[in-house]
Amino acid sequence: MIEAIIFWILAAGVVGCATCVVLPPFGRNPLHAALALIGTFFCMAGIYVLLAAHLMAALQVIVYAGAVMVLFIFVIMLLNLREEGPNM
Repeated sequence: MIEAIIFWILAAGVVGCATCVVLPPFGRNPLHAALALIGTFFCMAGIYVLLAAHLMAALQVIVYAGAVMVLFIFVIMLLNLREEGPNM
């Protein structure tokens, strides 16, 4: 019974974080969208743990949430994406 409750909490976390990636207000800021994607990856890792796929959970955290998202955030910071007004 407790596993089903934890699963539904993690599933709601996956759906909630994934919608925050694309919908405003998080979707307008690339850094906030990347952080919401990290939350999605961690919730997915929790679902893998519930499925007894511990290797997949560890790979999800290490590869996706660790390496790939650090690279995404580094590129976002390097590009320095700011909304600039019209030049007058």
